[in-house]
Amino acid sequence: MRNDTSFSLTPHRSWTPGGRRLPLLVRTAMGLAWPGPDPRVLRAAVAGRTVLITGASSGIGEATARQVALAGGTVLLVARTADRLAAGRARIVSAGGSAHDHPADLSDPDAVGALVEEILTRYGGVDVVVNNAGRSIRRSVSASAERFHDYTRTIDVNYLGPVRLLLGLLPGMRERGRGHVVNISTVGVDLPPPQWTAYLASKSAFEAWVRAAAPELRADGVVTTSIHFPLVHTAMSAPTAEFARLPGMSPDEAGAVVCRALAYRPRLLSPWWARAGGLVGDALPATVDAALTRYHRTTRPTSHGPAAVGPAALGPAADVLPVDDAGAAR
Repeated sequence: MRNDTSFSLTPHRSWTPGGRRLPLLVRTAMGLAWPGPDPRVLRAAVAGRTVLITGASSGIGEATARQVALAGGTVLLVARTADRLAAGRARIVSAGGSAHDHPADLSDPDAVGALVEEILTRYGGVDVVVNNAGRSIRRSVSASAERFHDYTRTIDVNYLGPVRLLLGLLPGMRERGRGHVVNISTVGVDLPPPQWTAYLASKSAFEAWVRAAAPELRADGVVTTSIHFPLVHTAMSAPTAEFARLPGMSPDEAGAVVCRALAYRPRLLSPWWARAGGLVGDALPATVDAALTRYHRTTRPTSHGPAAVGPAALGPAADVLPVDDAGAAR
């Protein structure tokens, strides 16, 4: 196996506290060192294939697009920000890869419908969909009493948008008898922490949709993979101040994990401790709830005013992360 840096078209930095790289054994134990695929297996999976990646202008999506293009895939880049998307496409093309940019807002059903029509008209369909774009909001329930729109705007991007996209693209995959859907999710769906209700409810909704749809799709030759990422340091996770002090993956490392999913097509990729935590939560709900309640009491905001937006967020329990093309915060 080659490691997860093997497929990047540009150098990447892996983050740890104080800028130091933790030993591989420690990173592995923390679920932060996931191997990338064998380059030959990845190339066999994506070369000559059309791979649509949402949230492709930065972060995990951008890193995945570069690595897939280097392996011979044709990447269709989808994100809201047209200029950043075009710049990403230009970098891939200049490095010898094949890429096309398609600006679209996944929270707008009409825009998603137009995107589907454009994709089907220009390319006749796709072979792979990597659902990576997302919106993340951190706000306590008590601070959300007058903010129902937090829930509608997260579910529009994290659940309804991806479903609308897939409903348009899956018929072609099923008719051809092959295809792959990759869902970029979070360890929070295994063990939901407090203060992330809007974000985790929307991510869990799409995870449930994928799980329920998987048997139907597999019967027609289309497979699904869900990736439950731990912390990935992207623009979307940056506003949560406490995340900056925690070790996590770089976008390129996360992109290599996505490429591993494309190469080997597992049903689920998740750190061992997230799976174990989910089992413990089911077996000992009162104990886990008590622990999470103590955590909430130590991190909740002192007031219930509007949460901060962007990099100037005032504290770990006052973070609102606007739509970002990098994918969901972990």
